[in-house]
Amino acid sequence: MEDPVSRVLAECARTGRLPGREELDELRTAGARAAELGISPRSLVEGALRDQAGSALRRAVDALLEGHEQAQLLAIRTEEAARREFVDDLLQGRAERLAERAEHFGLRLAESYVVAVARGLREGDEDRIERDLIARFGSHNVLVAVRDGLLVCVAPAVLPAAVGEFTHHVRARFAEGWRVGVGRPQRGPAGVVSSFREAANALELADKLGLGIDVVKAADLLVFPVLLRDREAMEDLVTSVLSPLLRARGGAEPLLETLEAVFAAQGNQTAAARRLGISARAVTYRLERIRRTTGFSPDDPTQRFTLETAVLGARLLGWPWE
Repeated sequence: MEDPVSRVLAECARTGRLPGREELDELRTAGARAAELGISPRSLVEGALRDQAGSALRRAVDALLEGHEQAQLLAIRTEEAARREFVDDLLQGRAERLAERAEHFGLRLAESYVVAVARGLREGDEDRIERDLIARFGSHNVLVAVRDGLLVCVAPAVLPAAVGEFTHHVRARFAEGWRVGVGRPQRGPAGVVSSFREAANALELADKLGLGIDVVKAADLLVFPVLLRDREAMEDLVTSVLSPLLRARGGAEPLLETLEAVFAAQGNQTAAARRLGISARAVTYRLERIRRTTGFSPDDPTQRFTLETAVLGARLLGWPWE
């Protein structure tokens, strides 16, 4: 079947007249069909001119298309660079014209935002994940950037699906050892900075505590900053309660691991034994050693709280210290 574009152009070139209404409707239909087939504007125009004799016309149109494409590419790159610079300034708390610049990207900084960060970045991951998120939520709803070696996603608190989608793409693309930290919803520019720091700190705390979870929420770890607020008191607690374990045969580490497993299993020694890969009798024996050595028993509610706090403090502070 004859190409309607070529036919109309040939007829207009032969007669010198402009296309009529029916011809224009036919061209619009052909253009819509090309869009449905994924044909680019350049390919569409090149196809329309392929059978025309005027090489000068083809060269002129090619030059117009090339200039248009280059300008579009430059605009896209400039916009991406501006977005990344804005996010970087936002996360650092540099307040220079933040509100004005935020409006350009569709953000209302008076509202609440959540920041999620991911570790395990490989080269090129950030660009692919950013494109995927923008394709679903729009460039005015999600901002993605790299900061301090972390992939950072800033999303409105009213759009919780964005954080879930971010995690999904991180899981699909990142190397082994990936982990996502999620800050709490915070309002305003300072809130974005706070949420970012919470998310990054959540990753750090998860490492120190040896948490075996991929997504760490700052809201679930609020007790730990409280514990560390008085470092001197925490160091005194750790030293007073756990120092006797250093004299145990095999050192303190197996006993600390046993306590962690028992606490994680809500006191269920059988479950703790499975977690540790040892017998339930071995767990019972270790707990008895801990009770005799430290004077604290995990079976006593008050002493259990003291022991658990001391163990958490030991992990957070890197005990035993040099």
